Amino acid sequence: MMKYTGLFAAAIVTLFLVGCNKDNTNPNETPANSGQTSNTPEIVNPEDTVTFDRIYQFKVLNGQGDSVSLANYRGQVLLVVNTATECGFTPQYTDLERMYQSYRNQGFTILDFPCNQFGGQAPGTYEEIHGYCTGTYNITFPQFAKIDVNGTNASPLYLWLKSKKPGNIPWNFTKFIINRKGEVVGRFDARTSDMSDVQNAVINQL
Repeated sequence: MMKYTGLFAAAIVTLFLVGCNKDNTNPNETPANSGQTSNTPEIVNPEDTVTFDRIYQFKVLNGQGDSVSLANYRGQVLLVVNTATECGFTPQYTDLERMYQSYRNQGFTILDFPCNQFGGQAPGTYEEIHGYCTGTYNITFPQFAKIDVNGTNASPLYLWLKSKKPGNIPWNFTKFIINRKGEVVGRFDARTSDMSDVQNAVINQL
């Protein structure tokens, strides 16, 4: 009996020592000197971007599929517009280019996002769209890759724009004015406003 009692006592001591030496590091903590760094979590849900304060926090794709940070336009007055090449409002490209040429030297630019969601009026590839716009209307302001502005595949940029000036985009050539701080300060729907209203809003921000 004494033999088994001694073995039992030894087992208790062993378990006690193992428990005392156990690593008590929180499994959710990054071990010191692990070589890992703490990173800001990536945005999983694009709708999270509505909490952004400035347009400069967004990246978009250019016509070649390269990522472009809108921080490149920091300090400028911006007009963001969704466009189409076969729309009744397509001739507004002439007015947009005239406005761009008039005020670009004062820190104004236009960001053009073709969109095919309204009546399929922006068909074709980026190359075809851009070739038509430069050849027919001689546009020189930045034109980006085709996007969606409404629905489940809407661009995060447009989710943000619509959170600041609420409402789905009703049609082509809806315009948002961004001030020099990167804030949305105006919205104009092509069906309910003319270009003089848009131009005056731009001038007020310059």
